[in-house]
Amino acid sequence: MSYNEAFELQSYYHKGLISQKRQLDVDHQLVNNTLILVQHPHVFTLGTSGKQEHLKLNQDDLGHIEAQFQKINRGGDITYHGPGQLVAYPILDLDQFFTDVHKYVRYLEEAVIMTIGDFGIKGGRIKDFTGVWVDIESAKPRKICAIGVHLSRWVTLHGLALNVNTDLNYFDYIIPCGIEAEDKSVTSMEKELGKSIEFEQVKEIFIHHLSSLFGTSTKSIKHGIGISKNS
Repeated sequence: MSYNEAFELQSYYHKGLISQKRQLDVDHQLVNNTLILVQHPHVFTLGTSGKQEHLKLNQDDLGHIEAQFQKINRGGDITYHGPGQLVAYPILDLDQFFTDVHKYVRYLEEAVIMTIGDFGIKGGRIKDFTGVWVDIESAKPRKICAIGVHLSRWVTLHGLALNVNTDLNYFDYIIPCGIEAEDKSVTSMEKELGKSIEFEQVKEIFIHHLSSLFGTSTKSIKHGIGISKNS
């Protein structure tokens, strides 16, 4: 799914959720949460705290590698999305769970840490660097998942990108997440394990862990996963 299509879908559910909250006013139990899971064609996205110069390409260069560039309203700097990458957009009413954006990001990180852990990859966090990393105790940790979110009336937008079988060469065209330190790089599940990973399996395991952390049940809906808070 193209980035623009996915953003339109996110916006549809996001606006609908906010509208529901306004109508219900107090009782949020009926509000519908949604999880959108996609793979994008090659695209670089720049968050609100990012710098244009962190993209090393001009418009002609983008055309040559068949990639697009989008400025968006999530937090964070620049990142890459493309085939083989699991991109998750949770559209959640945090009033149903907890009104703490930092805790929300930690939950997203934890869902990824648990997911890659099921494949034998030990993930972790590095202070001041949002996302999930591997080899965090080494001299050269590697980022396997980027996270950038936006909230309005405690309804979430945007999300995370987990490198499964991602072509990591595309990260050479940017300064990923604005991190210029030479001792930090990017990686994928495929690179860490030395073999291609079953994408659908990763997706199902991620859904399970995210649902478990938030105490929800899930069901398939058109264009996404419906999420209901357990009683």
